Amino acid sequence: MQRASLSIPTNIAEGFNRFHNKEYKQFLYIALGSCAELETQIEIATELNYINEENKKIILEKINHESRMRNHGIDYRSHRWNCKW
Repeated sequence: MQRASLSIPTNIAEGFNRFHNKEYKQFLYIALGSCAELETQIEIATELNYINEENKKIILEKINHESRMRNHGIDYRSHRWNCKW
């Protein structure tokens, strides 16, 4: 879980410093995948009784918020950079 959670901001930062928009979007997709990975690990941790249902709900809400932000960033860059001006 620690690796997946650290991967999210790390990939965003790395992508931000790339020259091309396509590269940045690719790193946003990787961060989005790490969100899904973390969500799965939280579900497993709950099944194994490492995390209670209340904490699971709080954590998953934060992960879902982060995922929506990544999707918004990907959509924004797709539309913004594909404009024909």
